[in-house]
Order: sequence, then structure tokens, then C-alpha cells
Amino acid sequence: MHKTKSHYFSMIGILITLAFSPILSLAQTDYSVLGFWDYYSDAENTLYKQQCAISFQSLIERKKEIAQLKTESDWLQRQQLVREKLLEAVGPFPEKTPLNPVIVKKIKKDGYSVEKLYFESMPGVKVTAAFFIPDGKKKNLPTIIYCSGHSSLAFRSDGYQQMVLNLVKKGFAVLAFDPYGQGERAQYFDEKEGESRFPPTKEHSYPGAQLFINGASSARYMIWDGIRTVDYLLTRKEVDKDRIGITGRSGGGTQSSHIAAFDPRIKASAPECYITSLEYQLKTRGPQDAEQNFMNWIGLGLDQADLLEVRAPKPTLMITTTRDIFSIQGARDTYHEAGQAYAVFGEKGNLTMVEDNAGHQSTLKNREAMYAFFQKHLENPGNAQDEDVEKFPVEELYVTETGQLSTSIQSKFLFDINSELTKSNMDMLHGKRKDLERHLTEVKAKAMEITGIDKGSIGQGKLVFSGQTEFDDYFINKYLIEQANDQVIPFVVFLPKQAKNQAVLYLDNLVDKKSDETYSIPIQLVKKGMTVIAPDLPGYGALGPGYLKGDAYFGNTSYNQWFAGILNGKSTVAIHAEDIATLLHFCNDELELDDKRIIGMTKGGFNSSLLHASVAGVHFDGMVFIDPIMSFESIVSTKEYKSEYIPFTVARALPSYDLPDLSAAVAPENLVIYHAENANGNDADLDDMNAYDLVKKHYKSMNKENNFTIIPAGSHGNWMDFIDKMW
Repeated sequence: MHKTKSHYFSMIGILITLAFSPILSLAQTDYSVLGFWDYYSDAENTLYKQQCAISFQSLIERKKEIAQLKTESDWLQRQQLVREKLLEAVGPFPEKTPLNPVIVKKIKKDGYSVEKLYFESMPGVKVTAAFFIPDGKKKNLPTIIYCSGHSSLAFRSDGYQQMVLNLVKKGFAVLAFDPYGQGERAQYFDEKEGESRFPPTKEHSYPGAQLFINGASSARYMIWDGIRTVDYLLTRKEVDKDRIGITGRSGGGTQSSHIAAFDPRIKASAPECYITSLEYQLKTRGPQDAEQNFMNWIGLGLDQADLLEVRAPKPTLMITTTRDIFSIQGARDTYHEAGQAYAVFGEKGNLTMVEDNAGHQSTLKNREAMYAFFQKHLENPGNAQDEDVEKFPVEELYVTETGQLSTSIQSKFLFDINSELTKSNMDMLHGKRKDLERHLTEVKAKAMEITGIDKGSIGQGKLVFSGQTEFDDYFINKYLIEQANDQVIPFVVFLPKQAKNQAVLYLDNLVDKKSDETYSIPIQLVKKGMTVIAPDLPGYGALGPGYLKGDAYFGNTSYNQWFAGILNGKSTVAIHAEDIATLLHFCNDELELDDKRIIGMTKGGFNSSLLHASVAGVHFDGMVFIDPIMSFESIVSTKEYKSEYIPFTVARALPSYDLPDLSAAVAPENLVIYHAENANGNDADLDDMNAYDLVKKHYKSMNKENNFTIIPAGSHGNWMDFIDKMW
């Protein structure tokens, strides 16, 4: 009897093992390609390093150009070229409109007074500020604009007050203003929490990304605030128009160097803890928040040194520290290069640099060097020693009653400016769409140009087979494509044993390489006899997100990596498109895809990458987009959009084209948009759907209206049903 029971339970065990063996086998499957290749352990940084390689090459070419400048005439021509390129990268600026200044209150202190005020840099855009005026002489004072770094308090923080009040005690008038997203200009202020949803860097980058898509930038409007600050100062009798200086630390160093480069009325500039070189910035902390990045800055052949050289020979002081977050070597290299321009103009002494052994901070040595610099060049001699000063409580320097424009007198912010740009851009795009045939022809060329897609890089590399796993009805084959500079494209192929004449390129952020749930869609497809190619694209899967999260990091999305492409003109989707084309080039030979119909299938924002691959010449017999981005328009129109969409967008795309235009260009091939989301991640609404009316129109004009389908979220049916219909 004991033997019988033993035999019975043994048989049960065998049956259970047999019943669940496919599941157990799958559960142990490792889908990772690069897990085998230790040499590529740094592959998660592929996207950023690829962007850097492009930028470094441009910077090398720039150095060659600078080395050719020998005479004053050479440098004058260079300055003119730089002015034009800077304006191309940042402009055009808005028109000048009435400032409508309002002085809210005047505070009298020992030795000086403070006027709390605001003015309008653009209609409805209010800039809160404080004007510190020393006692005594009331006319033609040397005046300094103080730009605040990334503090939520702006100039009200103790460190910035220390410098502002010392300058005032030394006889300078000082106007300190709030940048967007700081001080009283928080753009995402939460009344319940009593603070912004974001720290200052994200206050700049979150709306800044939307501005980039519209062809503008945070830099444009932050610089414009500085230019209008100069305009305001020139209305004041206390100010000597020929003795205006500007300074600021960190983000204030950014603003002061940018504003001084664009406004020739500023005589002396002393940016602190910012100036370096873009080469070393990319090699250290990478691109910073949105306003620190000009559109195609590196691609246009520019570097931070140009911000100083374009001003030569006007007085400039670089204030630096050896352990700054901005590379000291980059600062030294920039000082050396810019010094050549100043020397040629016969004013070598007008460019100076002070360096202290410290971190990202204002030191006593550097503060006193700054005071002495302005005393000399704004002709206001005196004692340069840093004094103890009595600082204001933060609330005492509030211009508004609540301490925030958004909860008091109201103001427009970057999102409001962007909304106006969106309307203008979309009006232009709708105008182009009236002649749809011509527009779609132009769209392909325009998308190639704007994204930076380079067909010359497609098909380069070597295909490497990396192993096979067998299952009951299919194989999993692993490959990688080795390319120059240790770049790779890893991918998995699900190969059915009874293959149909059907293949699917599947794009998703396949992160968990040991999860069958992650690969559930490819598994479903291969079990129906379809060959499925599932690659990792730069920034995702085994190729991301990388170590560079930067200062504008939202969830799992690094805006800074996307900004790297804005600096050199090569978008993330351009890199994706080229890799998709290269991948299919190799698969055509290895998997004989030429004999198969190929469908492109995506989840999330990869529909943008696939559509741009189509622009690059990749042909698909159909496309299925699950939970896709509906349009760039929806992202720039939504104040609280999903940050994970940003890497799939393209700077400057609007008003030239949008995703519906690329979708229309796919016609007459089958296209299914399944369970679309709007920009804030909710189910797409009627407006989102209406953006695809032009797609419907174009398919109908080709008598192929049945080849285009939008399936709203919540609708019945499965995506597999639509794939089956495509065959």
C-alpha cells in the first residue's frame, strides 16, 4: 500500500510538472542580450554618449575656427557671426511694450532705501523686483542688476542679500528681480502646500520643454526679462545709463552672462559659478535646466566662450571656484580663449578671472573681487571689503501681499506665453494642411531636417548572433548590432517554428529582462506564427536611462538627456529612427524579411519613433499604436502633461508638422490607434481625436478609409483583432 501511494504521488508530480512546464520554462527565460556581453556594461549610457560624441565633434571644429582668428578684423567678423547665431539660437525676442511699472512700497533703512515694485516685461507678464538705492546722490548712480541663482526665495535668500546689500553700502544702486519660477513668480504654486510643486530647476524645464517644441525656449524669455530690466532702469533718474553692470551666482551666473551677451547697454558683467566650456559641462553634470540651453547652440558652432567674446573688449570678470559643479578646467580654457580676443582689441586687462578653492558657493575672496571689479569699471572707487549687513526677513521683501503673483495680482507665466505660441503655430500648420498633398510631401523633408535624421548612418555595423532558446512552438534568438564607438543595438527575435509570412517590429520600454509579463505581447504574436523583433532603443531597456539624470529629472525621464540633443540638433527620435532602419536592414538578410509583410507595433511614445523611421524611408505594411502620444500639440497645450512623453517629441517641430501629419503620410497602409491617451495620461477626448481628421480625410481621398482606425479607450475588442485583419 505504501508503494502504491508513493507511485500515485510520483505520478501526480510528473503530471503537474508536465502541465506547468511551459510556464516554468518561460518564467526562467532571460531576455537580456547584453547580460552576456560584459564589455557593454556601460550600454545604458548609449544615448547620452552618442549625443556627446556628436557635440564633441562640432566643438572640435569650432576650436579649429577660433585658432584661425589672428587680427582685430578677424575677431570683429567673428563677433558679427556670433551675434547672428546667438539670435538664431535664442530669438526672435518679443516687441517692446509699455513696462507699466508699479512701485508698491518704499522702505527706509540706515544708509539706503528699497522700493518694492513690479513691471511688465511683456503684456501681462509681471516681474517682481526690489530697487535698492543708497542715500546721498540721487542722480546718475552706477547701477547693478542682480540675478538670483536657483533658490526658491530668489534675491531674498541670505547669501544673495549679503552681496546686494554690500554693493548698496558701497554706493551702487542695485535692482534685484525674480526670474520665472522663483521668488514670487512660482508657476506651479500649490496653495494647499504653500509652495511650488517643483524646485526652481524644474520650474524652468517643465514649461521649457513645451517652449522648445514650439521653437522657442525658456532662455529667450528669461533673457528678455533682463533686457526689459535695463529698459526700466533707464527710466529712472537715479541710474547712469553708461555705468550699468550685472552679476549673479549659479543660475544668476547663467542669466547675467546671457543677458550681457545680448544687451550692449551693460558695460560690466561678472557672472559667478557658471562659465565653463560645453565640452566639460557635458563630461560632468551634463546639460542643465532648460534656460541654460540654447536651441542648437553647439550645432551652430558656439560655446560658452562666445558669450564673453561677443562682448569684447567690455569689462568682464569670471568668478569661479575650483570645486564648482561647473568645471574649473572648462572655466580656465574659456578664460584663455576669450583672453585672445581681448588682447587683440588692446584691452587684455578688461577680462579678468578670480578663482577660489571652494565648492559651488560665493566665497569672501570672490565677493570682494566682484566689489573691486565694479568699483573700477563703473568708476565708483572705495573699500572692497565684505561687510556684515543686517538682512531682511523674507516677508519684508515681498512685493505682493501673499508672496506670490499667482495668488495675488496675477500674472502670465511661461505656460501662458507658450499657449500663445501654440495658437500661432497651429494656425500656421492648419494653413499648410489646406493643401494636404503638397504639405505631406514637404513634411517628410522637413521632419528629416528638424529631427536631424541622417540617412548616411543607416545600415552601418556588424550583426552578432548571441544565442538561442527553444520552446515548444518557437525559438528566441538574441542578436546585437555592433557599431562605431562601442554603440550597440541589442534585440530579441521571437521565431515561430511554423512561421507565417508575417513579421512584427515591436517597440516598448522592455525593462525587466526576466519577466514574461513584460514580453507578453511578443509571446502572443509568436504563438500565432508571427516573427517578432523586439529591440532596445537608446534611452530605454538595456540602453537606458543611464547615469545622467541631471537637475531636470521627472520620474524615470531625464529632460537633460533630451536637452543634449537640442544643443547639437540631433533629436532622440532621430537616433531611434536611424536605429530602426539599421535594425531592419540587418534583419532583412538574417531573417529573410524581404519575403514577409512587416507591421510596426508600439506601446507608449514609441509611435513617434516609428513614424519618424517611416519618414527616414522604412516601409511598414501596417502600424498599430497602443496607448500612443496623440500629438505634440496636445503636449504643448496641457499645463500638467506626462513628462515621460518629452523624449519622443521634437524641438522646433511646430509649426512645421505634428504626429497626425506623419500618420497621414503612412497612407494607404493600415494604421490603428488603439486606446489613445491625451497629454496628461487620461483617455483621449474628442479634441485629441479631432486632430486626426486630416488623417481620415487623406485615407478617404485614396479610397482607403477602412485602413485607418481609432479605437478609444474603453472600447470593446483587442488589439490582436486588428493585427489579424491587416494580414
